[in-house]
Amino acid sequence: MGSLQGKTLFITGASRGIGLAIALRAARDGANVVIAAKSDVPNPKLPGTIHSAAAAVDAAGGKGLAIRCDIREESEVRTAVETTVARFGGIDVLVNNASAIWLRGALDTPMKRFDLMSEVNSRGTFLCAQACLPHLFESANPHILTLAPPPSLDPKWWAPHTGYTLAKMGMSFVTLGLAAEFADKGVAINALWPRTLIATDALNMIPGVDAGNGRKPAIMADAAHAILTRPAREATGKFFIDDDVLRAAGVTDFSAYTVDPSKPLLPDLFLD
Repeated sequence: MGSLQGKTLFITGASRGIGLAIALRAARDGANVVIAAKSDVPNPKLPGTIHSAAAAVDAAGGKGLAIRCDIREESEVRTAVETTVARFGGIDVLVNNASAIWLRGALDTPMKRFDLMSEVNSRGTFLCAQACLPHLFESANPHILTLAPPPSLDPKWWAPHTGYTLAKMGMSFVTLGLAAEFADKGVAINALWPRTLIATDALNMIPGVDAGNGRKPAIMADAAHAILTRPAREATGKFFIDDDVLRAAGVTDFSAYTVDPSKPLLPDLFLD
């Protein structure tokens, strides 16, 4: 695999979970990593802040920059991007990792929660891309990678939680649209989704879900690294699945990613 040494990554929601795992994988190459998230102070339910994440990036061999940023706020996103460019001289990679989730039906979805998902997921993805693209055009190997599933209109994914599916698929359709719009600009605009549940602290907050039936965030980090080190003009508008990416990169044994080998792996949402 290639290296992200010296590259600058702007990662949303990277104070914990998959976003942090991607940040640390890039840091091991010697990358500059911006931790753009709201977690400025410790949360008793969810460990990790932008400051602890940036310190972990430094410890792993990269250069971390903690920026408190609510991606629902346009001014905060644009300021965060400007701060990144002022510090590191540009942006090579945008990872749209931040996402809000609410797995309830229509009658059990408060509009405040619906709005949050829409603003963070689809709108936030669009806004971050819009703010970063002018700088990505100046990169030698620019990538946008969004954590979103392959687009699907199958009603089975919509009926149980229309609000969440709409917001999450919104990220997918933003990826599809931007990839087509900027196909001639040399920016790789793709999405990545896990084959199975991923054991994160956020997953532990969903009732009835056992993280033991999933894989570790490291599988998403390794898959993201494999995508982001490819030549940008090699692929755009693709919806990658984590283990497919790693299998294509030569990985044959995925046991190290399994949380609990005694439990069956469960597929993630939106995958048959």
